Amino acid sequence: MAYRKLGRTSAQRKAMLRDLTTDLIINERIETTETRAKEIRSTVEKMITLGKRGDLHARRQAASYVRNEVADVENNTSALQKLFTDIAPRYQERQGGYTRIMKLGPRRGDGAPMVIIELV
Repeated sequence: MAYRKLGRTSAQRKAMLRDLTTDLIINERIETTETRAKEIRSTVEKMITLGKRGDLHARRQAASYVRNEVADVENNTSALQKLFTDIAPRYQERQGGYTRIMKLGPRRGDGAPMVIIELV
């Protein structure tokens, strides 16, 4: 099996991964569980690769996955605009490996391993 089920149905899992991917694009750093971070790493890297391509087809493919949320209230930019104008040009010379996962320790309550996933 090529993916983790994360204890959810496929629709719930897809929605959660879309939300976490969009949040990582907007905030560039989020705190989540280790298994979720390992799963969203692949989707975020695919979105940044689409951003590096930069053509209309890549923009439409990314728009079909990334949520339509406001990334910057002052400039009124969306998460998709931030991906294509701010984040993707940063990694133009880099061939993959756009994210970093740093372990924090167990979560209080259920002991789930927590990590910080951020853009390098």
